[in-house]
Amino acid sequence: MFESLFYLAPTLIIAGVGYAAYRMVQRARRISRTWDHGLTAEARCLRTYATTSGGGGNTSVHTTLHHVYEYTTREGRTIRFEEEGGAGTVLEGDFVTVRYLPEQPYLATALPRSRGRLVAESGCLLAFLGVITVFCLVFMLVAHMMFSEPGGVMP
Repeated sequence: MFESLFYLAPTLIIAGVGYAAYRMVQRARRISRTWDHGLTAEARCLRTYATTSGGGGNTSVHTTLHHVYEYTTREGRTIRFEEEGGAGTVLEGDFVTVRYLPEQPYLATALPRSRGRLVAESGCLLAFLGVITVFCLVFMLVAHMMFSEPGGVMP
């Protein structure tokens, strides 16, 4: 029973990492598709705010800038959406060009086309998630060897 925890916990972590990788790839594909095939509209920045994370002990503080935009689709629908990571030069009241897919107008983006940055961000995150997965697999392998050899930790 005790040794099953050495398999269950890493397996759950791997499942979470897999889900995070799936979501990240889907987001990158959606943004890329929106840049390539999206319609454009003029949007107004309604609000900007920043969130912070970290800063406990010796860790650095990470600040993320958020923008709330509102635009009108070609069909006349008014859409409001929030996006993080936008330009720090966009302030409340500014007008920006957004791209959106007609079938998903709430998933618009005001981020400028930057395929290299998108690939770099996605690649670095996937590499990090891969390291976590390998660590979990090595941990399970070592636990298996410890529990299965004669005179191991558990009889």
